[in-house]
Amino acid sequence: MTRRAFFSFHYQPDVWRVWNVRNSWVVKPSDEQVDGFFDSSVFEASKRQNDESLKRFLREGLKKSSVTCVLAGTQTWSRRWVRYEIVQSVLKRNGLLTVDIHGVKNKEGITAAKGANPLAQIGLYRTSTGIYFAEWSNGKWIKYGDYSLSVSEADLWFKAPNSNSVIQLSTHCSRYDFTAQNGRTNIGNWIEIAAQQAGR
Repeated sequence: MTRRAFFSFHYQPDVWRVWNVRNSWVVKPSDEQVDGFFDSSVFEASKRQNDESLKRFLREGLKKSSVTCVLAGTQTWSRRWVRYEIVQSVLKRNGLLTVDIHGVKNKEGITAAKGANPLAQIGLYRTSTGIYFAEWSNGKWIKYGDYSLSVSEADLWFKAPNSNSVIQLSTHCSRYDFTAQNGRTNIGNWIEIAAQQAGR
């Protein structure tokens, strides 16, 4: 079965590390496809238009994917558009996983500090009117700002929350370390596991 993986990441500090991860898939089975590696000029042009244009751009990038792999550097967890890609991935029932890339050297040969898990910064909670996304901001959970509609329980591939206590997405999704866990060899298997968990 085809696995089209969308890679979500913090562009400016981590693009070199991300391309190293991508290049580990240069020789890969024909049923694995990579998405989410946007040319920086395209991404920046979309940002300059307006928020809605960028959201459409990101949704389009996710459209054909079945798995979203968050490549986490030091500050990836705090990035607005990474969070948006994660939320949109949940809405389209993508498998989700985090792969830490802080241990991959940048073009200067330097590694980085490990960051928080981006999938732990987004969660879901239930109210009397439905299920909603929440995000971690300034030391507390708040309603997610870039998607305010309720989420259908039937559209979730994991167990829906049953109270107003936020359940982090990381509760349902795996996290790996590209360097420490031999991601060059194993990332395809990690993506396959995430796809199967989501029934994709």
